[in-house]
Amino acid sequence: MTGDRAGDYRILHEAALRDYLAGLADLKALLGGDPASWAITEVGDGNLNLVFIVKGARGGVAVKQALPYVRLVGESWPLPLSRAHYEFLALSRQAQLAPSLVPVLLHHNEKLALTVMELLEPHIIMRKGLVAGTRYPRFTDDITTFMARTLFFTSDLALSAAEKKEGIAAFAGNHALCKITEDLIFADPYRIAEQNRWTAPYLDGLAADLRDDLELHVAISRLKLKFMASPEALLHGDLHTGSIMVTESQTRVIDPEFAFYGPMGFDVGAVLANLLMAYFASAGHERAPGERQAFEGWVLDAVEQVWTGFAGKFLDLWRAGAAGDAYPPSLFPGEKGAARLEAERQAYMQRLFADTVGFAAAKIIRRIFGLAHNIDFELIEDPRQRASTEARAVRLARAMMVETGAFRTIANVTGAARKLRDWQPEFANG
Repeated sequence: MTGDRAGDYRILHEAALRDYLAGLADLKALLGGDPASWAITEVGDGNLNLVFIVKGARGGVAVKQALPYVRLVGESWPLPLSRAHYEFLALSRQAQLAPSLVPVLLHHNEKLALTVMELLEPHIIMRKGLVAGTRYPRFTDDITTFMARTLFFTSDLALSAAEKKEGIAAFAGNHALCKITEDLIFADPYRIAEQNRWTAPYLDGLAADLRDDLELHVAISRLKLKFMASPEALLHGDLHTGSIMVTESQTRVIDPEFAFYGPMGFDVGAVLANLLMAYFASAGHERAPGERQAFEGWVLDAVEQVWTGFAGKFLDLWRAGAAGDAYPPSLFPGEKGAARLEAERQAYMQRLFADTVGFAAAKIIRRIFGLAHNIDFELIEDPRQRASTEARAVRLARAMMVETGAFRTIANVTGAARKLRDWQPEFANG
């Protein structure tokens, strides 16, 4: 791995990328063969970046280059290239904490905002697999290990105050990506915003309801404040099923360019939100009634296992002798002290669960009324059926955000989702 800073920024399309990689001895050897014979394919289907797969006679790599604007919108929305630097920092830290769960870094050029990583094959984007109704038996164990380790070991529970503050400082400059989150998740779906969209005309009334719902506005504003003001741990920052690549036996987390120090529940909530959206969208992908029943059961089981697995692993790390400056052991001596500290750990996790429920709700609503949507819903061809699945998800999300206290356990969440599976919304329009 290198940290080349030479040269000015330029967008590397196929010919320029070929020349660039050919000039890096380690990568040229890894790919093998004559560079002229390398197959280079642009596969980026995300919102921000160029992504290439490069294959040679001996091997392949994935190349990601940041663009100086939001790809989904164009040059009218500029974006700093520094996000590639923060993504590299985050991947490096995650590789230390969860080495088998992120791609191997092979090269980074900060000036070009370019990173070369191992090519993940035959992995696919998890969201595509969920749309197809595929179950992934390793996923819950892997993602809970990733979240427990990356969140715990970057928190005050594991770090000294000085180490934690240095970590916050290292990512503090990634505020442009945080601003995207602050607007697109915590504000725009609840107001008139140029880039909002939804399944019209069926969800027109629901979109208007969101704009008039002051209880929801208070709830989302509290979540936004927590997102902005609670640097609990280093977050991935965009941990959805489009940022996870899977096979039946492996899980890899990619694309942490939104990384910053924030509230842990944001990452955990993002995973739960995307599983819940996959559950509700599943009805729209049925070819025959009930054919995806087993898959949907697996998805809700995964929702429960993600929280319980994460919470169990996080608590195990805390109990194993945490060395952070929070909760110093000297304040909890003897059996009484140990018992009181354990009670506090349980209270801590209950607060984290409440955050997780709220942030999951915010992520659901954003994907249905904001700028960037999920293929879980978007690939449902019948717009009325799509709107029905989306309305069910939004109904659950509003309850989770406004009535968070009613969801004391993860089973409360999955139970509410099951009850809404066949609810038929009435649309004033359409």
